[in-house]
Amino acid sequence: MALILPVNGKEPQFGDRCFVAPNATIVGDVVMGEECSIWFNAVIRGDVHYIKMGNRVNVQDGATIHCTYQKNPTEIGSNVSIGHNAIVHGCTVHDNVLIGMGAIVMDRCVIHTNAIIAAGAVVLEGTVVEAGTIYAGVPAKKIKDVSEELIHGEIDRIAHNYVKYAGWFEQYNEVKDGKQGG
Repeated sequence: MALILPVNGKEPQFGDRCFVAPNATIVGDVVMGEECSIWFNAVIRGDVHYIKMGNRVNVQDGATIHCTYQKNPTEIGSNVSIGHNAIVHGCTVHDNVLIGMGAIVMDRCVIHTNAIIAAGAVVLEGTVVEAGTIYAGVPAKKIKDVSEELIHGEIDRIAHNYVKYAGWFEQYNEVKDGKQGG
C-alpha cells in the first residue's frame, strides 16, 4: 500500500486518473494534475516546501522529488517524464520535458519547454536550461538543440506511454479520481 501522509496539516492532492504504485511515498504539500503516475519506490516529499505537478507527469521507479526548506519549492509542468532514479530538487521544470534516468536537477534550476536532460546528467544549482535543448554531462552543458522528431518521438511518446502503462495497474491503484483509497 502506498505511503501517503499529511505533514504539518497539508496532505497530497491528486487529479483524476492518477496512478500511485503500492510502494510509492508521497507526503505533505504535493498537488498533482490529471493522469500523473508515480511508480515503484518513487518518493515525493512535500514536507519542507510545496511540490506542484501539471498533467501527465510520470515519476518513474526510484525517482525522488524534494525541495529546500522555506527556500525552493519544486514546480513541474505538464507532459513531463522523470526517469528512473532521477533526483529533482527545489527547481522549476516547464512543460514537455524529459529528465533522463539517474539525472540530478538541483536547486533553483529552470528547465524550459521541450528540453531533454540526458541520463546521468548533473544540472548544477541555478542552471537555466534553454527551451528546445539537450543538456548532458557532469556538470550538464548544452550539447545540441532538440529536433521536432525528438520532441514528438521521445518527449511526447514517453509521457503518453506512461499514461497507458498506468492503466495496466488500475486494479492496484491507491488513488482513484483524485481520492486516496478510491
